[in-house]
Amino acid sequence: MTTKKLINHPDEIIDELIAGIVSAHPSHVFVSGKTKRAIVAQTGPRDGKVGIVIGGGSGHEPTFAGYVGQGLADAAAIGNIFASPSPAHIVDAANAVERGAGVLFLYGNYAGDVMNFDMAAEQLIDQGLRAESFLVTDDIASAPPERASERRGIAGDFFVFKIAGAAADLGLNFDQVKAAAELANANTRTMGVALSACSMPQTGKANFEIPEGEMEVGMGIHGEPGIERTKIETADQVTDRLLEPILNELECSEHDSVAVLINGLGSTTLLEQYLIHRRVSELLGQRSIKIHNSWVGEYCTSLEMAGVSITLLKLDDDLETWLDHPCNTPALQVGRISRSRTKQVSPTPRSVAAASSANTGAVKRRDLKTGGDVTPEIFRSGLLAVAKEISAQKEYLCELDGVIGDGDHGITMDIGWRALANTLNGSEDNLQTITQMCDVCAKIFLDSVGASVGPLYATGFKSAGKSVGDRLNLDPYTIALWIEGMATGISNRGNAEVGDKTMIDAWRPGAKAALNIASVDGSTSKQVLEAAAAAANAGAENTKRLVARKGRSRTLGERSLGHVDPGAASAAIILNALAKSIPAPSS
Repeated sequence: MTTKKLINHPDEIIDELIAGIVSAHPSHVFVSGKTKRAIVAQTGPRDGKVGIVIGGGSGHEPTFAGYVGQGLADAAAIGNIFASPSPAHIVDAANAVERGAGVLFLYGNYAGDVMNFDMAAEQLIDQGLRAESFLVTDDIASAPPERASERRGIAGDFFVFKIAGAAADLGLNFDQVKAAAELANANTRTMGVALSACSMPQTGKANFEIPEGEMEVGMGIHGEPGIERTKIETADQVTDRLLEPILNELECSEHDSVAVLINGLGSTTLLEQYLIHRRVSELLGQRSIKIHNSWVGEYCTSLEMAGVSITLLKLDDDLETWLDHPCNTPALQVGRISRSRTKQVSPTPRSVAAASSANTGAVKRRDLKTGGDVTPEIFRSGLLAVAKEISAQKEYLCELDGVIGDGDHGITMDIGWRALANTLNGSEDNLQTITQMCDVCAKIFLDSVGASVGPLYATGFKSAGKSVGDRLNLDPYTIALWIEGMATGISNRGNAEVGDKTMIDAWRPGAKAALNIASVDGSTSKQVLEAAAAAANAGAENTKRLVARKGRSRTLGERSLGHVDPGAASAAIILNALAKSIPAPSS
């Protein structure tokens, strides 16, 4: 059964979303940069001011673009549904707002966002600019206090963005603005509950299931499972359950002052949200804790998920000043903006090097080793076969991801492989060697995908291409080196190893099996790939028995047992498709 959504073509949904935001709020924002994924404040950036860039996946509206405007964020980088923006998107946003005082990136603590924003920061630093990241970690349910740095960022983004934006608008320097964000994050806690699932526009199917009469406590904003599934409770009981751990962690006591955010996740009515706030107010009053200000409504959603979260910001004098500082954005207006600024007609972009070059032009085909049966043409056909198979398996991968992740892995993989196939089918330029093709693949994944898949496969392709850089054709041993290069690049970028319950649990065994078969006299390239595929299949299946330590499901602990990691499953699909595409040697 598919869900009903008022959309046009799913592939156009982000472009149309951005067009809708800008057309609705032309006095607040405009689009900047070649990628058309940077939404910039009309009156935010100015000389000598620290640039505030926020960002993340779409589907959480009004987060992130809704908080771009004077006194808050200077720009937002917009990713695909539930997927991080790519480094190119983020660099476009940074270029539009950097005015000599550095750029601070603020976003929720998710692996894909961390990798993509870090890669963008590296590019800016290479150009002599100051750029750093700050991760929001307000979600109590996603890790215990002693591992607070591993926590997800959810609705608490609202307060951390507001505080950092105010500090920057008041003219504080880079270190002071970052310290303000740190203080806000340390004093912000969130707990949420989900009553029903959301569905991706590309599939129209629920990401997960919550049985009738039950609720998920601690659900993440991408549909990630929480810490407990229990019988549905009354509004007061839910409020008590969510608020108690927040108050305990913040050590709120008599005469403390807090700001309150009651946040709907997408389809929970304001009526229900006000019932929650009523109980929060009652409980805080019983403890003589003052509510300085409250917000009730949809501020950080999860598509059409039903549910609600409670966020408290424990205030001190500085935080209260920054919270009350005026801002004017599409989704949030505080106070009255007293000064006028000249709107930006266009950004002043800086020349930033591309994340990876798609041209290895110095190497000519005639200079490369030609021994081996896998020619660039056969390799190209193999990549196209992978793209076709990933598309066919998209919904299966999303189903796997919906159980222990955010339900988009098949979509993000398909975006990357379709873009790759379009390029391979559309141009012969810079595609004359296998290494050149790998460099092109790396850039495509980095620029078009975002999420964690983008940086991981971009680094994997770059590493794999480099490992066979002296070859025109691949033989059994260099096919194995290519697979090993993919595994090494992905492992290094994601800082993951076998046993962490990630795609490495398929890539590493596949590489090991490939190298073993390649060392046998008389082995063929097809046999090497078949051995790699078989080992990757076994590795992916084995992830059912692993407790996640990295990646999408690391916050689930024992609840990740019994489920195949989607990244490992897609790695096995890639190697199987490559193995099937390589022709058997003629007798």
